[in-house]
Amino acid sequence: MPPIKGELRNGKERNLATTAAAMGRMHSRGKGISASALPYKRTPPSWLKISSQDVEENICKFAKKGLTPSQIGVILRDSHGIAQVKSVTGSKILRILKAHGLAPEIPEDLYHLIKKAVAIRKHLERNRKDKDSKFRLILVESRIHRLARYYKKTKKLPPVWKYLRLPAPSLLRFCMWIVQFGVTWWFNPDAPSELDCVSFSVLLRCPVARLH
Repeated sequence: MPPIKGELRNGKERNLATTAAAMGRMHSRGKGISASALPYKRTPPSWLKISSQDVEENICKFAKKGLTPSQIGVILRDSHGIAQVKSVTGSKILRILKAHGLAPEIPEDLYHLIKKAVAIRKHLERNRKDKDSKFRLILVESRIHRLARYYKKTKKLPPVWKYLRLPAPSLLRFCMWIVQFGVTWWFNPDAPSELDCVSFSVLLRCPVARLH
């Protein structure tokens, strides 16, 4: 029990706000206490000479090369000294990409979860008795469904978006086929003869090469 405000511990008064317990992680034992802290000042530093227009041009240039928003932020931080893009441009990286039509079709965190599920499935095809990997795949796909449900609710994913549970090579071939022919429908793997007219535009622009 964290001490309430005004309680004395070791002769000192403790505040409830400073003793709040950290929330536990979903599928591990950690508490997730480590975190970065944003600076108090929201204005760009005086030594930063780059303009907001140049920052937007760099963001668009990196996005056209296939970099994700988080990778763009790392490059701007390490190479250009821009700790927070919002303090310079007034908008976050993803909003700038959306304004220029360069935002990824699928949210980045969901994409990396799908990428992890594909990697685990590739491992399970070579090691079918690896029960721990089977269990981890269940947890990863559970997070995929949970995150997809949230993005559908917030309208960042189309309401008919669906995660395909296919073996890794089949999923990669399917992505390549969709990207090559631009097909917006797919066959239901549970009933191959039945045509599901479901829009699957999320995979139309996904970087398939990174799923290997």
